[in-house]
Amino acid sequence: MVEPEPLSVGVVRESLPGERRVALVPKLVSRLIRRKLRVLVESGAGEGAALADEVFEESGAEIGHAWQADVVLKVAPPTQAEVTRLKPGAVLIGFLKPLSDVDGIAALDRAGVTAFAMESIPRITRAQAMDALSSQSSVAGYRSVLLAAERLPRFFPMLTTAAGTVPPAKVLVLGVGVAGLQALATSKRLGARTTGYDVRPEVAEQVRSVGANWLDLGIEAAGEGGYARELTDDERAEQQRRLTEATTGFDVVITTALVPGRRAPTLVTAEAVRGMPAGGVVVDLAGESGGNCELTEPGKEIVAHDVTICSPLNLAAEMPAHASELYARNLTELVELLVDDDGKLAIDFSDEIVAGACVAGRERGAP
Repeated sequence: MVEPEPLSVGVVRESLPGERRVALVPKLVSRLIRRKLRVLVESGAGEGAALADEVFEESGAEIGHAWQADVVLKVAPPTQAEVTRLKPGAVLIGFLKPLSDVDGIAALDRAGVTAFAMESIPRITRAQAMDALSSQSSVAGYRSVLLAAERLPRFFPMLTTAAGTVPPAKVLVLGVGVAGLQALATSKRLGARTTGYDVRPEVAEQVRSVGANWLDLGIEAAGEGGYARELTDDERAEQQRRLTEATTGFDVVITTALVPGRRAPTLVTAEAVRGMPAGGVVVDLAGESGGNCELTEPGKEIVAHDVTICSPLNLAAEMPAHASELYARNLTELVELLVDDDGKLAIDFSDEIVAGACVAGRERGAP
């Protein structure tokens, strides 16, 4: 009797300009092989993260036709041309933008692909190891502070010198999820005086736990799944008025506020920017959803009212080594949930993680 071919897992090279991450790193290849899986890596897939083909081969992977694998791992959503490279019945796992890229999801459905979006992983305790949004947001929060420190024409820490004392920079972080908390913690390590704000009052203790002050504006909007709900028009107007008053005087403002499937809320008005000290910096991490700053130009860096406003669209890709490692762990956890002990696909749609993450092909069941 001929032994069936082992289930293959493909790691493809990213084509999105500026995307330097890779969906799997060598140290996790052996973990998949132990699960009786065959790992195929497209040549050059790890170059952006300084991972040569030879390093993957040494870990047990093969350099080959990754797009034709049974399970394909990706970072960014596939292009229309890339969708045609997937074989019918394949499983695709990656960031797929299911709430905004409706055409892309439809293309996967037509191609007969069962697709799992990492941003759709339910935020439950059992799925924490698969939470790629959190892992990549942590990287983005860290990088946002370094970006601000580079642009700010002043020191972050307080310095006492023979020429006098330099006061610490004042940093305000708006939106205290994973990225916001990391931004606060990193700013504190650099010596800044930090303050955090969120419409979810329950995160106040988390803000204080990283040594930051809590900005209480008296507006609460706790939502489901760890996100904030959308504010009413009256709440939004009052929030903007109070934030505009509070923002004046901060050297750096970092914004991270998002509402899934909707335009990012405006938290920093043009008036607020005008009230910031000359040379101040705004780093808007919500650019992909329109931005939290009224003057933001997504993907660009501009200067308005003597304040630098940066809106990077893919900060995690600027630290590809650790970002890839964290993301690869998230993907590996999900892959292991989708296969049985014999290394065969066993997609259980009664599992809330599997059902929640599946965005295409569910009606076909396991391929």
